[in-house]
Amino acid sequence: MNPCLKHILLLGVLISLTSCVTSRVEQLRQGSTGLTTDEALVILGRANYSESETEESFTECIVDALSRGSSGLNLVSEDDFKDQLYPWFEARTAPTSADDLGRLFAQPGVSDQIENTKIRYLAWIDGNTVTTDQGGGISCTISAAGGGCFGMSYWEEDASYEASIWDLRDLTTAGQIVVDANGTSYLAGLVIPIPILARPGNKACKDLAAQLKRFLLDTNE
Repeated sequence: MNPCLKHILLLGVLISLTSCVTSRVEQLRQGSTGLTTDEALVILGRANYSESETEESFTECIVDALSRGSSGLNLVSEDDFKDQLYPWFEARTAPTSADDLGRLFAQPGVSDQIENTKIRYLAWIDGNTVTTDQGGGISCTISAAGGGCFGMSYWEEDASYEASIWDLRDLTTAGQIVVDANGTSYLAGLVIPIPILARPGNKACKDLAAQLKRFLLDTNE
């Protein structure tokens, strides 16, 4: 095929391509909630120091989304929370699942330590973003006359996360929120590589943060 024609066809494909992300949010409420102005929320991401830990960037995204604007929630940082609950959240003894939290809260002394804080709710974030499919390819060449890249590759990602919400006033589970977002990103080569990114993890963060805020503030939801 004529090289010029190839570039024209690829340009047409680029124009027609747009990143698309679909998401689904579900929640299970197990108790009434309410957050006063002098009460705080802490976000904890699962961290068992392996490949299955929740990305720190995802929990940071949720914290940023929840604290932004005039209606932002009062949040305590993860590090401050761990300092206040020392030594129960040290790396070697910290819980690695929502079930572990329940067992931890039942230990003598933990409830007394929590009462000394102004933290009303704890949201335990579990999940990750994984690549589920990928294909295509791009080839790049360099010559005396110049260089460039030609071709197209794609990859599909699935971002699945769950927030388990604990009411620290009575150390009970208030409910769970589950979000699943997936999308396809593209990298097209037309002289220079052009990325068209879907960012399902960012979509999952925004949807989970919005639902979590409604969950905590709306007692009738």
